[in-house]
Amino acid sequence: MDFTLLILIIVLALVFDYINGFHDAANSIATIVATKVLTPFQAVLWAAAFNFVAYFISKYWIGEFKIGNTIAKSVDEHFITLEVILAGLIAAIIWNLATWKLGIPSSSSHTLLGGFMGAAVAHAGAFSEDGIDVINYAKVVPTFLFIFCAPLIGMIMAYFITVFILNVCRRANPHKADKWFKKLQLVSSALFSLGHGGNDAQKVMGIIGAAVICYKIDLKDPVFMAADSKHRFDLFVNDDFWWWVPLASFLVIGLGTLSGGWKIVKTMGSKITKVTPLEGVAAETAGAATLYLTEHLGIPVSTTHTITGSIIGVGITKRISAVRWGVTINLLWAWILTIPVSAILAGLIYELFRIFM
Repeated sequence: MDFTLLILIIVLALVFDYINGFHDAANSIATIVATKVLTPFQAVLWAAAFNFVAYFISKYWIGEFKIGNTIAKSVDEHFITLEVILAGLIAAIIWNLATWKLGIPSSSSHTLLGGFMGAAVAHAGAFSEDGIDVINYAKVVPTFLFIFCAPLIGMIMAYFITVFILNVCRRANPHKADKWFKKLQLVSSALFSLGHGGNDAQKVMGIIGAAVICYKIDLKDPVFMAADSKHRFDLFVNDDFWWWVPLASFLVIGLGTLSGGWKIVKTMGSKITKVTPLEGVAAETAGAATLYLTEHLGIPVSTTHTITGSIIGVGITKRISAVRWGVTINLLWAWILTIPVSAILAGLIYELFRIFM
């Protein structure tokens, strides 16, 4: 039964990964579609390719999967069961599909984290009998803070990059400059897609890793039992049997991106503010830099929040009113509600598991 449940979790995690890809495709392609640099199909193909390339950068250049490790350890391992992980995944999938259907660019990252934590709390309560926190606050608090910090960093960086470019190019021929920035958008979009793949695929790795570790501990696997809890995720990543999980996580998110998410593309590409090729370069470069910084720190941030903040940043350089603040406030509400709604939904699903499983 446990092995069957583990396989179900892995399948659902990869389904979530796929949904994450088409839900968040807009993050890296919205501006190049809005500026007509690429057709929608060319754009998703471009982004998907770099989502997958991010695997090789994470594994062979960076040499570790810090974000996956953070997700796997967001809940104290004493309160992780396969049923907890399954409930969290189902809740995350439901919320992601609902927001995709409504065209709301919410965070897949926070959906997954909220579901995981909500199910764990339903399983054990806020504290165990020994007073141990169910939630690993050292891992989770930075993630909560970056709900606000990531878009703010993206916005500030995008603002200054745009101002810098405008000053450098103020005497350039507008037609020639526009052609150059359309070419540069291919580069900035690729950089952001690398960040998207590197950030979001690892979140699914983290959930699968948590499930495998839980399964191994239940089996009293001597290798995992002997290892310090801090190093069990590394054991999973380097296990000869599970080598394919990181590769599959990056591949599936790329396939999801290839499927696109056109309602969200429209929101990101035109409803927040009108974006030119120059501004697209600035927004994507700022967003990519923010994602690389947070990946280095091992903080799982929302690519959606990051690029939204960056698009707002370039809009502000024209005038404050260039940003459609009504749309932005609606997005902010979706961001704030994502974790608690996912957590409550996961808790309810876990309670149903208690009754029927």
